[in-house]
Amino acid sequence: MASSVTRREILSLYKLLLREADKFSNYNFRAYALRRVKDGFRDNKSLTEPKQIMKQYDFARENLAIIRRQIIVGDLYRTEKLVIESKQ
Repeated sequence: MASSVTRREILSLYKLLLREADKFSNYNFRAYALRRVKDGFRDNKSLTEPKQIMKQYDFARENLAIIRRQIIVGDLYRTEKLVIESKQ
């Protein structure tokens, strides 16, 4: 992998994480995943050292894989929608 990550790649990963987190069928998991993605990127937006940026980028890629696996497992065990999820 390249030694540095471009801003475009980071934004692309951010959007991909948000898109994947929004696929959770369970409201609580979906809200938690979206909040964690946003908070994680917000906390690390001030990083300037390339080594630290690469470490966090790799961490986000690993979490993307975890989210994708969890979505599959969550789809196997679907539950009824919560009251707050009802269509308006």
